[in-house]
Amino acid sequence: MAEEQESPRPTRLHFLGDRALAEGFALIGFETSPDAGAAQLDKLLGDLLRERENAFVVIDQKLAQAGSRLLPRVYDEGGRIVIVEVPALSDPDGFRLDIDEQVRVLLGGNKLEE
Repeated sequence: MAEEQESPRPTRLHFLGDRALAEGFALIGFETSPDAGAAQLDKLLGDLLRERENAFVVIDQKLAQAGSRLLPRVYDEGGRIVIVEVPALSDPDGFRLDIDEQVRVLLGGNKLEE
């Protein structure tokens, strides 16, 4: 008898952050948590980890820096939960990632600004 394969669970799409950005993400089918804080992010991440769900989670940069206790764990584990940071609509030029400095050093000096 052939083994029944469990059908893969769909990947959840979720946005947490600025209300104006949340409206746009809702239009393209994301679950949204407008103006979410670190506690809401930790609740979502905890649920995803516990249920072993696949997820693509977009957060604004302000929330990424809000002190979530589970965000570092998810970044370290990689795999089922992918986290992407986006800049605030009001300050797109102020967007910086932790890896920016590492790339700058590898490329030598101010290559990123050229």
